[in-house]
Amino acid sequence: MDRRGFLAASLAALGAGGLRVPAAWAKLGGAAYLSAAQARADGGFRLCGLSAAGEVAFQIPLPGRGHAAAAHPTRAEAVAFARRPGNFALVINCAEGREVARLTSPEGRHFYGHGAFSADGTKLYATENHIESGEGRVSVWDAAAGYKRIGEFSSGGIGPHEILRAPDGTLLVANGGLRTHPDQEREDLNKDTMTPNLAWLSPETGEILEIAEPPAEMMKNSLRHLAMRPDGLAAVALQWHGPARRLAPLLALHRRGEPIAYLSGPDQPKMKAYAGSVAFSGEGGEVAIASPPGGQAQIFDPDARVWLRSVAAEDVCGLAPGPQGLLGAGGTGGLWRLAETAEPLLLSKDLAWDNHLIPLAV
Repeated sequence: MDRRGFLAASLAALGAGGLRVPAAWAKLGGAAYLSAAQARADGGFRLCGLSAAGEVAFQIPLPGRGHAAAAHPTRAEAVAFARRPGNFALVINCAEGREVARLTSPEGRHFYGHGAFSADGTKLYATENHIESGEGRVSVWDAAAGYKRIGEFSSGGIGPHEILRAPDGTLLVANGGLRTHPDQEREDLNKDTMTPNLAWLSPETGEILEIAEPPAEMMKNSLRHLAMRPDGLAAVALQWHGPARRLAPLLALHRRGEPIAYLSGPDQPKMKAYAGSVAFSGEGGEVAIASPPGGQAQIFDPDARVWLRSVAAEDVCGLAPGPQGLLGAGGTGGLWRLAETAEPLLLSKDLAWDNHLIPLAV
């Protein structure tokens, strides 16, 4: 399929194939995804909107390197989070390209690069580190009142990274288990005692509804990034911090009330013990993890829990459901459809994509 044909199919699929983009976002040049990026010309950082066919719909300057963004469910508004350990999160009106608010973590805290909105868009939840104790926090911001900070609660562990809103409205946090300190760059301080977990939390009270912990042999497999299917099945991208064990699984699946399940592929060494992102396909029949140092994505059947294929793509990290399967984005500026091979949609000469490709679909 040529690029024009893929664009037509993409637009049709976005309307009828389950990837419904809110109208406020779709008006912005067909924007269907968000990604942080770095401009090659001046080294500046951007938040970009991308269409399903790889067109750059908009780009807005950021004050520093971004990591992930949270998209408002009804307004064309995004919260761009600084890369860990950062202390800013910029709220942007993407239709007008202007700053709405700037969130700053309190003294003794820093953000972890991720946040999630409540279903009605009135509240934003962000993962934070309480630096002195090393304990994870989830901060709560009133998006209906200028993003005023109105509370916080425990993340249920150490090193909370990504947070997602589940279909039933509960919050899922991937607590990576690694303690860090901003004065020691990105050094992990507790590899010998790290205790990652998945925590399901009440968005109203912060009550810990369920904690899922890895078995002993997986305690050095940091739980980092999340994706979720509409039926509540969660997928987790892992990063191995134990002894040189390049066959460690880097994908986990979890459903509330069940143990964490681990999956790996036959060419696991190529992943170099690192998965930087995870996503389900639009119809949910596939799930993928990506390794930028390994230059490949691994794709699995989440129901049969088997490896399907590996796809080579240079510096691939960002993943998202596409109108036809899965999309991947890389630090080289590439955007691909991840079929049997990486089918190019875009090779940007101007922008290098950062870690995450955030779908705007609901």
